[in-house]
Amino acid sequence: MIHMNQRTWGHARALLSRSRRVGWVDLLIVAGVAGLVFGVAGLAREWTGELRPSIQIDLDDVWTLPRYTLLSLSRGLFAYALSLVFTLVYGYWAAKDHAAEKLLVPLLDILQSIPVLSFLPGVVLALVAVFPRSNVGLELAAILMIFTGQAWNMTFSFYHSVRSVPTDQSEVAAVYRLNWWQRLKWLELPFSTMGLVWNSMMSMAGGWFFLMITESFQLGAKDFRLPGIGSYMTVAVEQGRADAMLWAVLAMVLMIVALDQLLWRPVVVWAQKFRVEEGGNEPAMTSWFLDVLDASRLLSAIRRWAVRFQTRRAAVRVRRPARPALAVPPGWLAAGSRAAFLVLLAALAFGAWKLFGLLHGVAAAEWLATLGMAVWTLGRVLLATALGTLWAVPAGLAIGLSPRRARVLQPLVQIAASFPAPMLFPLVIALFTAAAIPLGLGSVLLMLLGTQWYILFNVVAGAMAIPADLREAARSYAVVGWQRLWALYLPAVFPYLVTGWVTAAGGAWNASIVAEFVTFRGQVLTTPGLGAQISAASNRLDFPLLAASTLVMSAVVVLFNRTVWRRCYALAERRFSLNK
Repeated sequence: MIHMNQRTWGHARALLSRSRRVGWVDLLIVAGVAGLVFGVAGLAREWTGELRPSIQIDLDDVWTLPRYTLLSLSRGLFAYALSLVFTLVYGYWAAKDHAAEKLLVPLLDILQSIPVLSFLPGVVLALVAVFPRSNVGLELAAILMIFTGQAWNMTFSFYHSVRSVPTDQSEVAAVYRLNWWQRLKWLELPFSTMGLVWNSMMSMAGGWFFLMITESFQLGAKDFRLPGIGSYMTVAVEQGRADAMLWAVLAMVLMIVALDQLLWRPVVVWAQKFRVEEGGNEPAMTSWFLDVLDASRLLSAIRRWAVRFQTRRAAVRVRRPARPALAVPPGWLAAGSRAAFLVLLAALAFGAWKLFGLLHGVAAAEWLATLGMAVWTLGRVLLATALGTLWAVPAGLAIGLSPRRARVLQPLVQIAASFPAPMLFPLVIALFTAAAIPLGLGSVLLMLLGTQWYILFNVVAGAMAIPADLREAARSYAVVGWQRLWALYLPAVFPYLVTGWVTAAGGAWNASIVAEFVTFRGQVLTTPGLGAQISAASNRLDFPLLAASTLVMSAVVVLFNRTVWRRCYALAERRFSLNK
């Protein structure tokens, strides 16, 4: 016992000696942790505070912007955490249960294309009714709305990655009899990391797209606005305050840059170790923030303590009698999947029954007009996706194939993709008006502002995942120029490109509600389309027409996905996978 006390005292003296050499990096880390604790406490007070009948956005006090920006950032991060959990559960379920897959994948197609305004009123009213005395309901509603702009492309990416695990790796897992958890941990999650990381960055960008709508929602005479940079920008646009709009843009850009440098760049560097490589010598990406953290003596001490702790636990397990590893029997997994599938079917049946009652009052003429509107919006969606592909494929290849270019361009692309496109709509509409461009054509460009990034980020992820040995083989055999593009690059990124097309098209359908129905200088500008009809129905509180428009949009999306995108996925798995 005395010997143990002396050894413990020796460790304490060593830690005390190292603490005297704490540098500025450690002080910054301590200050950052303290700031995080303070921010979480302030956020808790904001959530649990008394429900406000309305909020007042002060455009004259610029120093309120940091607080508004942090509130919006916290909602985005909470929504991302929810999206990641949803992605891992839903994507894994769809990839492993082939019976449930037939419903889960079409349902995912529908969910990603349903516009926010289609269910925002119901979600807000329901959550406010559940939490009538605090802001929790409004905050949860905003997080769920941001979640709807984040989850789908991540889920599609993870689902496709699990379905595309290399055959040789699957055979090794079968030889070693890995259970489902071991396969997920050591095979499927690492293989899907690259695509998931880049789609996570795109998810954060997509979540900001409807920030102004989610934080500035009003239903009739009821005010459901929340303090945040989105509501600040909305008030600035309504009052025509160019100075406040510029301050909001600056705050948004600073937040995006900080998020990129402190979170996404380190994650991208960390994800490099999960590339599928069989050789090759490619320069690795770096992160100055990771380099700073590596210089911290405090973090080094914590890592050494964690290693010693794990070593002691391993030694204790070795001395103890061996126990059989806990594993969930495959039959239990199948039973759980079937039970969850039945619950989902029951929920969908209940929702369909409620929807039928709501649609009972829609006349036949309105249904025919809605189908015509769907054709207009479908054409704009496809045109926006095609225009995005024309520039995003070469740009994504240029970024993904060069760590040096990725290091320089990733922050710029992240800023452009993350910036809420609706904040730029007043300027773009002014340019359209000056150039006499009709909104029917201009709405395609407005859709493109928010959806092109889905294609770009997926192409970048696909280019970064190309094995270096294949690129070196192409150089060795003098496969250059267009030949290398058609023989190596395009086939390699095609599976990722299909995911980009699916999510970009879904984002374009969603963006149609703000691209086909625009308020500019007190005037409402519209063009024929489902997005305009949904926005108009929401403004008039015409819930039957709103439900009918959403149902038609979902049917068109599912039909197109079943006839076009599904065949593209099958082609990607059959002919263009590097891992089969």
